[in-house]
Amino acid sequence: MGKKGWVALWLTGLLLLGQAEQLPAVPADGTAALSQQRYVALTFDDGPKRETTARLLDGLRERGASATFFLIGRQIPDQRDLVERMKAEGHQVGNHTWNHIRLATTSDPAVAAQEIQKTDTLLREILGDGTYWLRPPYGAIQEAQKPQISVPMVTWTVDSRDWESLSAKTVVQSVLRDVKPNSIILMHDIYPSSVDAALEIVDTLQAQGYWFVTVEELLALNGVAAEPGVLYRVIG
Repeated sequence: MGKKGWVALWLTGLLLLGQAEQLPAVPADGTAALSQQRYVALTFDDGPKRETTARLLDGLRERGASATFFLIGRQIPDQRDLVERMKAEGHQVGNHTWNHIRLATTSDPAVAAQEIQKTDTLLREILGDGTYWLRPPYGAIQEAQKPQISVPMVTWTVDSRDWESLSAKTVVQSVLRDVKPNSIILMHDIYPSSVDAALEIVDTLQAQGYWFVTVEELLALNGVAAEPGVLYRVIG
């Protein structure tokens, strides 16, 4: 059985023990026991973008690596096939609002709700009923908004800042310097350099014994049943 099969088997038997915004790290001594493996979640914001997202999906499929994609709603309609492919190939698909607005500074609650709901509705239309987790743009949301959110939310623990350097080499060095078991890595699948960096990161970490899982899988592996309106951040 391959790594994906073992992960699925483990998740099926998990006893979910509770919820917390700071989670215990999974032991990382590299032994054969599944509970002692190294897990990491690779996440991508601001897509989809055909030229780069398609190449990234190709590379992840070749490597047997799962990822989580937080999509901007207005970019989905002309690229529905990419969204369908994400789900079909075992990736988690999430919501990054319709226009990438700053929920933390949005004064009109109705605007914030519409930004989230419009993308969620489109994802349901394309992929069917499901729970499409939210990553608030810039990783922030007002406390008063949280009770109105009907899905779990997640930020990150390793920020690649790939948008800043646009250098695959710089991004790879930055991520490998900071990554630990249970890290959630923030990247963007709209830059060619980020795709190059992401695939090199996967190759390097897989060689070190890391398994790439979705955010939902990572929380479950830590014994967390994610709840609506809670903003999670896994601590590696």
